[in-house]
Amino acid sequence: MDHEALAHAAAVVGAFGACGLLLARERILFLGGLAALFAAELGLAYALVPDAPSLLTESAARIGALGFAVVVGLGLAALFVRYPAAAPVALLLAAPFRLSVGLGNQEAFLLVPLYAVLVAAALALAYRALRDGDFPAVPYLIAAPTAALVALSGISLLWAKDPRAGTIALVFFYFPFTVLLSVVALTRPRDWTWRALAAALVAVTSVFAAIGVYQAWSHTEILAKQDVQLANAYSSFFRVTAVFQDPSVYGRHLVLGIVVVLTVLWLALLRPAVGLPSLGLLTLGLYFSYSQTSFVALFCAVLVVSLLAGDRLTRTVVVAVSAALVLAAGVLVLAEGDGDSTKQVTSDRSTLVQVTWPVYAAHPIVGVGIGSQPLMSRREEDARRQKSKNVSHTTPLTVAAELGTIGLLVYLAFLAALGRAIFEVWRRHRPLGLALAGCLTALVVQSFFYGGFFEDPFVWGIAAVAAATVTFLPRRGTAPA
Repeated sequence: MDHEALAHAAAVVGAFGACGLLLARERILFLGGLAALFAAELGLAYALVPDAPSLLTESAARIGALGFAVVVGLGLAALFVRYPAAAPVALLLAAPFRLSVGLGNQEAFLLVPLYAVLVAAALALAYRALRDGDFPAVPYLIAAPTAALVALSGISLLWAKDPRAGTIALVFFYFPFTVLLSVVALTRPRDWTWRALAAALVAVTSVFAAIGVYQAWSHTEILAKQDVQLANAYSSFFRVTAVFQDPSVYGRHLVLGIVVVLTVLWLALLRPAVGLPSLGLLTLGLYFSYSQTSFVALFCAVLVVSLLAGDRLTRTVVVAVSAALVLAAGVLVLAEGDGDSTKQVTSDRSTLVQVTWPVYAAHPIVGVGIGSQPLMSRREEDARRQKSKNVSHTTPLTVAAELGTIGLLVYLAFLAALGRAIFEVWRRHRPLGLALAGCLTALVVQSFFYGGFFEDPFVWGIAAVAAATVTFLPRRGTAPA
């Protein structure tokens, strides 16, 4: 990367800015953190694509499109100033969608709609912070471990073995999602906010499921990656992806929708005549993904929701049935895998572990830097003979390799804080706490077998919703603030 020194400086600025944004208890510190993150984003973007300014202004059409985008963004920001509670719903609706964007000589699918809505929401929040006398704060329960995680990730770019990959992770995920968490956590929810979020999630995932079912019926591919297309061409089954590139990412979104529908059905907040057809559509769409990681995540999420929402008899039955299913699945895997290598039985996951663990063992304290695990694994002697791509599909192992033992401890503290925050949400709003617990379970479980945990905006969204609930919603039995 040509401007590596600029990327290092911007990453450090962004790390301090994230701490200021999340830990701020006064408006000046919050606005300073937001400005630092904005400056870090510009610096990292320029370091990544130095010719981006000239590309944006090389023609009158692009200048006009840029001006139109600015006007639309300012209009959206004005809308969020007038109706702040609409911002979290708009962010959720935009979160799943990715657009193809050129990064120099590479093509990437980025969360462009989410970034656009996020900029408008951040501007609106900054305006409200300047206008209003009182200023809420992100609870330390969420703010402290998240700030530590983002700061460590940003500073780790200083020793990252693959600075380009680390820059991409910071500029497109960690720093923007820090702003996402702050925007949602500091936005006072209305009585309808939780219902609107649930309805938006179920509606969006139902559309994805409908597209997936149509793809399964017509054998139509939209954005599937090349390896998925090859598998569909030579396999007896057809994997669908809807508007995503990967069946597992598609399945992850459908699992979240299923968890929400199941939660409201469990608590009798939705009529079965409405909930059951939605649940059936989402489940059918998930089936055609043939994503084993999504199935496992759904199983664990349903187990958590059922244990938390059911009575004593229900819990006993659920535990017994779950144990029987796990035992049967284990026997089936052993029977199917008889004579096969561990690599085949685990869908090549064992190979990924084998080429990732030595990276952590060689750099156990602070790791090889954010985004650098695939490159360092590729340099392992065995990895050269086994795979051309060595991206770990196990988030804890990836964190350990890239951020070392320190990063692994911070990651565990982040998960523990999320669990504690969701428990606090449970004490304030039982349906919301149950839905968040199920969704977080699904995302965490899938992250053990499939990457992209911190690159998923829904992880940060769950933390943000939990933080907003703890901040603005009193516990049951107490007087409202």
